[in-house]
Amino acid sequence: MNIFIFGAGYSARAFTESNRGRAESIAGTTRSSHKFDILEASGVSPLLFDGATLGADLASALREATHLVVVIAPGDAGDPVLRLIPDLRAAMPGLEWIGYLSTVGVYGDHQGKWVDETSPCRPVSRRSVERLEAENAWTAAGRAAGVPVALLRLSGIYGPGRNAFVNLAAGTAKRLIKPGQVFNRIHVDDIAGALWHLAEAKLGGAFNVTDDLPAPPQDVVAYAAELMGVPPPPEQPFETADLSPMARSFYGENKRVSNAAIKKAGYAFQFPDYRAALAAMWRGDGWNASDARPVRSPIRA
Repeated sequence: MNIFIFGAGYSARAFTESNRGRAESIAGTTRSSHKFDILEASGVSPLLFDGATLGADLASALREATHLVVVIAPGDAGDPVLRLIPDLRAAMPGLEWIGYLSTVGVYGDHQGKWVDETSPCRPVSRRSVERLEAENAWTAAGRAAGVPVALLRLSGIYGPGRNAFVNLAAGTAKRLIKPGQVFNRIHVDDIAGALWHLAEAKLGGAFNVTDDLPAPPQDVVAYAAELMGVPPPPEQPFETADLSPMARSFYGENKRVSNAAIKKAGYAFQFPDYRAALAAMWRGDGWNASDARPVRSPIRA
């Protein structure tokens, strides 16, 4: 397996680190050469990609790829990879599988009801609309290339360096109360595990990569505070909270996301809910990893 990753950030690094030595080669892109050392330490051969051009080194690595993982977010002009590589088969003659990391935001608001991969997609925010458009574009591109495309719809990402413990330690944690509001979450190690499982089996289709327990965000903060042995921050009504427009927009969507499809495909979650994950991180003392980097999906905690 020769893997090429467009956008080797937080989730992709967890994927490469947890599967070190299982692939023949892993190449990945970054926008800054300053991150080369970090990627190399994670088992990735780093390549620069500015989203506008494909260099000779990048094109050469693509020709060797059998498995393509796309993490880069689309924009107003669509998906930057497909814009530069309209013919996947010509650029990657050995391509066997594509994994596209998307978001459960494509479902939009379902007023707290359960959704699965057959539920209607009614994205609310522009970024989720763009993600759904990119999902469709990648599915069509995979069909044209004759390879399966797995759409991994991720819920709120957390893990080392990106969790409620970090927010509590920094004094930025909040317990916002919006009655009836729940979110799903996903530990970054389960993103890595699900991605490898789908890649190895060359499975295509849409898969919700999310935990078993949609829960109010204030419960996550309270549980983390209990583990730390510190008082939780006071409850605060959502309406009066000082939030960025993006953070506030996430509270406009309320749904419970089922992960039955990825389980049926054979994946067993390492951290089925936030309680298991937070307890493991606290016991292992790896919650405050200093080199963890920002991810596009915010942590709902």
